[in-house]
Amino acid sequence: MNLGKLRQALTAKEIFDLIQDDLDQVEKKIFAESVASVDAVTAIGQYLQASGGKRLRPALLLLSSRLAGPIGAGARDTAIQLGAVVELVHAATLVHDDVIDAAETRRGRPSTNVKWGNHTCVLAGDWLYMQAFQIALRERNFTILDLLITLTQMMVEGELLQLERIGRIDVSEADCMELVDRKTACLFSVCARLGGLAAQADTHVQEKLSEYAWNLGMAFQLVDDILDFTAREKTLGKPVGGDLREGKVTLPLVYALECAAPAERRLVETILQQRNYEEVPFARILGLLEQYRGIERVKERAQAFTDKARQIIAEFPESPYQRALLTVTELVTERDH
Repeated sequence: MNLGKLRQALTAKEIFDLIQDDLDQVEKKIFAESVASVDAVTAIGQYLQASGGKRLRPALLLLSSRLAGPIGAGARDTAIQLGAVVELVHAATLVHDDVIDAAETRRGRPSTNVKWGNHTCVLAGDWLYMQAFQIALRERNFTILDLLITLTQMMVEGELLQLERIGRIDVSEADCMELVDRKTACLFSVCARLGGLAAQADTHVQEKLSEYAWNLGMAFQLVDDILDFTAREKTLGKPVGGDLREGKVTLPLVYALECAAPAERRLVETILQQRNYEEVPFARILGLLEQYRGIERVKERAQAFTDKARQIIAEFPESPYQRALLTVTELVTERDH
């Protein structure tokens, strides 16, 4: 790859090529650290790792670390360790999410709770969290632990808030944005900040990276909320319309409901009560979203966050890693799964 072509947007492959060696080390670290004394926990950890995923969070951490300054051997090792930490935290959230949502598929395969049962998966998720903290503890850095503990509390509180709102139609735009922050943006933000920390960048650089990634995470989750309605099931890796079926009213629907007639609101209430599309077809809800520009308005919100992320990262000196983080913003908003 010609790294001199900095004025051209990079492809996804070119972005990952920049950090592929380090990502390979992250994979090896995750595999080694997912081995527990209880076979079920090991099996769940390896099942999640084998199911793929974009590894966007460790990639964000590694790219931020490279952008923040010259990487010596010690800083590189720290970034790799922390890359494994954030992916294990993410894996723990997925295991717990699938239990809470009674999910049946994840990334096109049976979800962990279907294969191992809820009780085992709750405890396996707890183990993955603790293993992530144990790896982080080896860095002997209170700032890292503080970031990770605050992050975990925010995400757990987000899950609790989401549970309180299950089945409710009176969800506001502010409610949705709070969940987007807690579910996704805060983790993205911590990933980039940890990258800066690994590179021993100054506080200002860490904060800029954190702000960039927070905006990126907001856009990422808003696009996810759109794709839950618009993607093909094979591409999405789980049933389309799953959020509403699970009783969750996300931002596209909130915007549509602002303009919907009482009879149209009752259609949504029916699905929230029955948790299926048998009486009210999914196509009817999709029609409401299109009629009242619910999807279009969320695309506009996602684009605003993407533009802000690009503006922040553009302030950094041009380099392959700066160009990669610029391009990531386009990949997030234009993706189809």
